[in-house]
Amino acid sequence: MNNTWVDLHALWKIVVVGLICGAGLPALFAIGLRALSIPRAGQPAGAADGDRIIGGNPAGIAAATVCFAVVLAAIGWGIYIIVDGS
Repeated sequence: MNNTWVDLHALWKIVVVGLICGAGLPALFAIGLRALSIPRAGQPAGAADGDRIIGGNPAGIAAATVCFAVVLAAIGWGIYIIVDGS
């Protein structure tokens, strides 16, 4: 079907990028926060000093670092695209 009013191919690209950036990046950030709060092996789940967890799981810290790095890279790429004028 040929539609001269709406470019469906461009609309599809906009929807996909909107879903990735609009819902995907905040979800990835939330996954990073959840990974950061994984307790260390042998430490009870509620064993925290106040609201701070001291010495989390190293695998959780690594996963959180990757998640946060991807989110920061996406933000930097977005700023670059806006400033570059592309």
